[in-house]
Amino acid sequence: MTDRDLQLQQIIEQNPGIQFREIMRSSGLKNGVLSHYLGKLEKSGIIKVIRGPRQSRFYPPKITEDESIVIKALRKQTPRDLLLALIENDGLEFSQLVKAVKKSPSTVSLYLSQIVDDGLVEIRLVELKKRYHIKARDLIDKLIEDYRPSLLEKPTAGFEDIINSF
Repeated sequence: MTDRDLQLQQIIEQNPGIQFREIMRSSGLKNGVLSHYLGKLEKSGIIKVIRGPRQSRFYPPKITEDESIVIKALRKQTPRDLLLALIENDGLEFSQLVKAVKKSPSTVSLYLSQIVDDGLVEIRLVELKKRYHIKARDLIDKLIEDYRPSLLEKPTAGFEDIINSF
């Protein structure tokens, strides 16, 4: 294993769910060179790649599929803020979540439906009102604990939130 392989493996270990461009910035490698090394690491099972629409995320191989879903949500600011608001006050209504995360209702609606679809949050009707509840609390708590510095302090999602609100 080369120094470069080890460097990339370490970046991914410390930042599970990291995207290609972030790895490019962290490593200083150019697109083609980085693609070559990541492909090599994936083939040998040293890293795991989960490809989604418009993006691929890179993980250490020990990360489970459930963990990767939580990590993906925690790496984006609005879904992370929604999850943290519900961890603080489980059972909030939509309007309370909009207020808690300080985003437009359309942005909150977009990300809320995403984390509901991903099984991280569930909707319950209480007195004819929709309330949102954390489903994967133990897993979320564990991942926040394990990866807090790198996962929760990356300001990469502001731009993404702006684009997704259109």
